[in-house]
Amino acid sequence: MTTSFLARLGRRGVMTALAVTLGFGIAAPVRAQEVMSKDAAVAVRAAFLADLEVMRGKFVQLAEAFPQSAYSYRPMDGVRSVSEVLMLAASEGYAFVPTSFGGKAWGTPEERSALSKNTDKAATIDHINKGFAYAKAQLEAVDPATLTGTRQVMRQNRNVAEIAQMIGGDLHEHLGQLIAYARANRVVPPWSK
Repeated sequence: MTTSFLARLGRRGVMTALAVTLGFGIAAPVRAQEVMSKDAAVAVRAAFLADLEVMRGKFVQLAEAFPQSAYSYRPMDGVRSVSEVLMLAASEGYAFVPTSFGGKAWGTPEERSALSKNTDKAATIDHINKGFAYAKAQLEAVDPATLTGTRQVMRQNRNVAEIAQMIGGDLHEHLGQLIAYARANRVVPPWSK
C-alpha cells in the first residue's frame, strides 16, 4: 500500500480500512496469539500511519490556536497542562509509537524526560512535527515480516492491529483532552470553524 494509494482512498476510506482491519484483531481475545498475514500487517501499518498524520495535523493546529499564555492552563491540580499534553503527544512519537512496533526510540531517556518541561509554543510545535515524523520514519523502516507476530506492549502480547488500536486510542484521547481544554479557553479548534 503506497502513500498515493492512501491519498486516493481519502481519510474516510483509510479510517474504514483501519476499522475493518482492527476488527480482525479484536474479534476474539484469542486472536492476539494468532499470526497475522504480512499483507494484513502492512495494511494495518499503512492505515495507522495515515491516522497518525491526521492526528499530527490536529495537534499542530491546536498548538498553534492556543495563545502562549494558555500553555500553562490546566483545569485542576494534578492534571496535565496544555503544554504537557502537547509534549506528551510529541514524546509518544519519539518513543512509545516506534518501540511498540519494533522501531527505536529517539534520544536518551533523560532527553525524552526533559521534553515534558518544555512550555514554549514554537518549540512545542516543532517537537510535535519532529516526534510524529520520527515515528513515521521508524514505522516505515520496520521489516513487514516482523509485524506478523505479536509483541509485548504494556505487559501484554499484542498483534499489530491491537497495538495500532491501543496507541491510536491513546493519542485520540489526548486530542480530545486538548479539545476540551481549548473549549474551556474559548479556543475554537481550527478544523471546526
